[in-house]
Amino acid sequence: MAVVAGAEAGLTAIKKGATIVQLRAPDLTTRELERQANDLVPQASVPVLVSSRCDVALAAGAAGVNLPERDISVAEARTLLGQRLVGRSVHSIESALAAEREGADYVIFGPVWPSPSHPDEKPHGTRALAELARAVRIPVLAIGGVTSERAEECAKAGAAGYAAITLFR
Repeated sequence: MAVVAGAEAGLTAIKKGATIVQLRAPDLTTRELERQANDLVPQASVPVLVSSRCDVALAAGAAGVNLPERDISVAEARTLLGQRLVGRSVHSIESALAAEREGADYVIFGPVWPSPSHPDEKPHGTRALAELARAVRIPVLAIGGVTSERAEECAKAGAAGYAAITLFR
């Protein structure tokens, strides 16, 4: 999963092999975010998720949303989005289990390694990733400091895949 801040970056990420794109642009206004989503979704050859904004995901015809840990519940998002994808970013096994109980399709766990986009967050490491992957039945994506060299470590720890910002630039 490529985490991008705009349509152009999303299309670039797809060319570099991203199999899903998450549009995460917290600094954009709702109108600007909707424009970016409306530019990206029809051109994307892979599913597009919108971070935190069910309304924008619906308006743009996106495949779903990814919700930060402190966002609305997965169950509330599911009520709004029906069968579209609903994922949750988590930082603990407890949060992952809660997301699974609420009906999340997947969780993103991290940061696994130090991450330039979240320099103040302490990395959890691959051992915590493995523990979390064993604790839930839904797919787990690793995030935070993921490089092409570390992708195999994510898989060995039980992650179904990974999410990254820098890797797809």
